[in-house]
Amino acid sequence: MRVIVTAGGTGGHIYPALAIIEKIKEKEPDSKFLYIGTKDRMEKDIVPKRGIDYIGIEMYGLTKNIMRDVKAGYLIFSNILKCRKIIKDFKPDVVLGIGGYVTYPVVRAAKSLGIKVFIHEQNSIPGKSNRALAKLADKIGISFPGSEKYFDKRKVVFTGNPCSEQALTVPKISKTKFGLKNNKKFVLIVQGSLGSSSINKKMIPFLQDIDDENYEVLYITGKSSYEEFKKNKFSKNVFIEPYVDNLSGLMKSADVIVSRAGASSLSEIIALKKLSILIPSPYVANNHQYYNALELANNKAAIMIEESNLNKDILKENINKLTSEENLELQINMQLKLGKMAKKDSSTIIYNTIKEMID
Repeated sequence: MRVIVTAGGTGGHIYPALAIIEKIKEKEPDSKFLYIGTKDRMEKDIVPKRGIDYIGIEMYGLTKNIMRDVKAGYLIFSNILKCRKIIKDFKPDVVLGIGGYVTYPVVRAAKSLGIKVFIHEQNSIPGKSNRALAKLADKIGISFPGSEKYFDKRKVVFTGNPCSEQALTVPKISKTKFGLKNNKKFVLIVQGSLGSSSINKKMIPFLQDIDDENYEVLYITGKSSYEEFKKNKFSKNVFIEPYVDNLSGLMKSADVIVSRAGASSLSEIIALKKLSILIPSPYVANNHQYYNALELANNKAAIMIEESNLNKDILKENINKLTSEENLELQINMQLKLGKMAKKDSSTIIYNTIKEMID
């Protein structure tokens, strides 16, 4: 199979794209890939390191800056022409658009050349690019059942998020590697790969007041905040790290996860059936993390706390709900709900959908 993949901007788009590539490689080792991303976002570094051929194009998302948006409009037009040439040269069987504004000119170019197109939406609320490209796509993969209403139902396939399948196969990382004890419950608190300065500030009083609790906390600050954050004096059962590679491997050891509500993180929480407290970021497009978290909260599969309501007492109360033996029934029911939401073979479903499209 010859495949062009396009996704960019955030790990929430890039890592699902890479998971799909890995699944296609597993099924068809002779497949050829070309990844089209931006010249200045994180995919330009991540993707080539995986040995995947990469072409970067200059693209901007639309903003309220008129001059910048005029340039963005010009770049869309010029990149459609550029991508037509790239596609003609590579001769793909299919083009996969896995999210981010860079996908728009690639998918438009592919469709103008009669190439089959699959797009995937990781969030419960579709982004601008996927809304605009939905009419051009042959098939649309969604991660949450509630997303179906935004698209033509005849095109929609409930795939789940491909990161979920990878989370099940990564090696487990022992909490003892970070100094935590085996005889204590383990609460993992992480706020995305870069961390969150606003959450860090709100967490300090909580992390200073849990000496008497029956659990230990590993708090991941994000690299940029670590040096300043660790100057605080915390409870004896708190451990601080700037960053953890293979986070899903560590998630396997956690009893409770406190996290933002990015699509990839939620897919891993669901796949691993982990008890969680979700604090959606209010600073993202379309407030999509709130709606991601709401899908789980409405299904009684997670607890959601909005950032504006977060404080020491509400966090402690809810962590105690998920760690105390008195609430065992609540915890079991939450895991049962997660099991019903799980799609353990997301990448495989996507691979099979693509094969049906092009055969």
